[in-house]
Amino acid sequence: MTSEFLNPARGTRGMAVAPHALAAQSALAILREGGNAVEAMISAAATIAVVYPHMNSIGGDGFWLISRPGAEPVGIEACGAAALAA
Repeated sequence: MTSEFLNPARGTRGMAVAPHALAAQSALAILREGGNAVEAMISAAATIAVVYPHMNSIGGDGFWLISRPGAEPVGIEACGAAALAA
């Protein structure tokens, strides 16, 4: 693995965290283009499915906490039996 994949991607007006630098960079690209946090997360997840497939792909688990201004946070648990229902 090259050091390119170990270095964090950085931003000043948004943040994305992922277990692979390319996934974080894809999420930051969405934010830079005016996308929202959910769209950035979907971009990171799609990138993870390619560059780190055992972490997020068919059969992978997902745990999301989505908070919108003025609304109660929503938790999505997409694992085990919950993922089966999706």
